[in-house]
Amino acid sequence: MSAPSVVAAQAFTPPQGVGSVTLAWQFVDNTGHRLSDGIALALGESVTTSALVEFDYGVTNRLSATVGIPYVFAKYTGSGPPLSGLAIDTCHCWSSEFQDLSLAVRYRLGNERWAVAPILKFERPSHDYPYVGEAVVGRNLREVQVGVATAVKLVDLLSKASVQGGYTYSFVEKPIQDVRIDRNNGFVEFGYALTRALFLRGDATWQRTNGGLRVGSPTGDPFPFPGELNTPERYAQRDRLVRTNYWHAGGGLSFSVGPTDFFVAFTKYLSGTDTHNGQAYTLGSTWYFDLSK
Repeated sequence: MSAPSVVAAQAFTPPQGVGSVTLAWQFVDNTGHRLSDGIALALGESVTTSALVEFDYGVTNRLSATVGIPYVFAKYTGSGPPLSGLAIDTCHCWSSEFQDLSLAVRYRLGNERWAVAPILKFERPSHDYPYVGEAVVGRNLREVQVGVATAVKLVDLLSKASVQGGYTYSFVEKPIQDVRIDRNNGFVEFGYALTRALFLRGDATWQRTNGGLRVGSPTGDPFPFPGELNTPERYAQRDRLVRTNYWHAGGGLSFSVGPTDFFVAFTKYLSGTDTHNGQAYTLGSTWYFDLSK
């Protein structure tokens, strides 16, 4: 999934005994790659479509737990021969797998108007799936994420507006011992309630990788391809090792009907290095239930 977890990145937690089930679908159109100089080229195009199931539950009035797993379909769509040379890419076939199982816990500080929530999240592959090529569902790596989410309802300035933000540092399993690929992720979101049932939001997300390897670029800035993928071991692990940095921006709408929220969102990839170029479309619903009664 290109976007963060639907629930686990939020600062406000549900009351004790209240839970939710989220079903989300996302289509990602990777129209090419941004190389180490930041220039976007239409090469290595691919598409992925994912179905996410996520369960969130209020253990106490301040502590919540979230479990989720996506099922991902991926396909190489480029017109030229794929860099991987793999049959799954050459035939332009769909590949599909369950991706990574996640478990997150949040503890909320604050009140009804503001919240600060430290977050601890564990992710591990659901099974040993392939990770080389364009038609793959993920990197097949374990990671531990530590972060914080904040939210403020702007009651005194704009009574129907709110601002959220968050930061996460991910400790990622090393594919090879001399290269670390830990990363920083952050987001900021502005939301406005157009009516009691209709909510509008806009957001920006970014990522910076601590470590990783640069693939280079045709301009030679900072060096020609294959750049720092300069050993057989590094090149074989290239899809896991690249130093992926990016900025994304987007927006969306959500609509409430009784105990159910429906939402749609669009995300555009704005800039970055050693990353994909393209856009993502997301839609889904969240159903709330109360076991405290």
